Amino acid sequence: MIVTPTALPDVLLVQPTVHGDHRGFFVETWQETRYADAGITLPFVQDNQSRSVRHTLRGLHYQVERPQGKLVRVAAGSIFDVAVDLRRSSPTFGRWVGTMLSDESHHQLWIPPGFAHGFYVLTAHADVVYKCTAFHVADLDRTLRWDDPDLGITWPLAGSTPPLLSTKDAAAPLLRDVEGYP
Repeated sequence: MIVTPTALPDVLLVQPTVHGDHRGFFVETWQETRYADAGITLPFVQDNQSRSVRHTLRGLHYQVERPQGKLVRVAAGSIFDVAVDLRRSSPTFGRWVGTMLSDESHHQLWIPPGFAHGFYVLTAHADVVYKCTAFHVADLDRTLRWDDPDLGITWPLAGSTPPLLSTKDAAAPLLRDVEGYP
């Protein structure tokens, strides 16, 4: 596999080796030793999957007190995946990185603890699968406004079609008002 640091060095793009032939493909999506060699050493405790329709924007989500690292991949469809650094002590605090993930590329994005995460669905639907380093605790779940002008995220929105948002995501606070990390 090929592991490439992004513009936020702690966020890694993982390109697993895909073995394909006329029957289809095989890809190893997690192997503890290889990922540890790449610097992803935290234990995973929970796997999640979501299905979303085109134009859905989920995020930006994070969890206080028990921050989650996430290894994100797409099992079906295509998304624009985003990580935002919420570590106030970090030189990259408030910066974001985004990348396309799809079932065709098999790429994964490692988002370490201390980052908010969100994605926008580019295809008719997308199944997003991610491994987490901490359990989800609803009372600790927080959101960051997806269109905060101070972040300036360049979402690949479809023309004048507004993104489909949950009520919680639509009411999310701005970066200057969020509960972040030290």
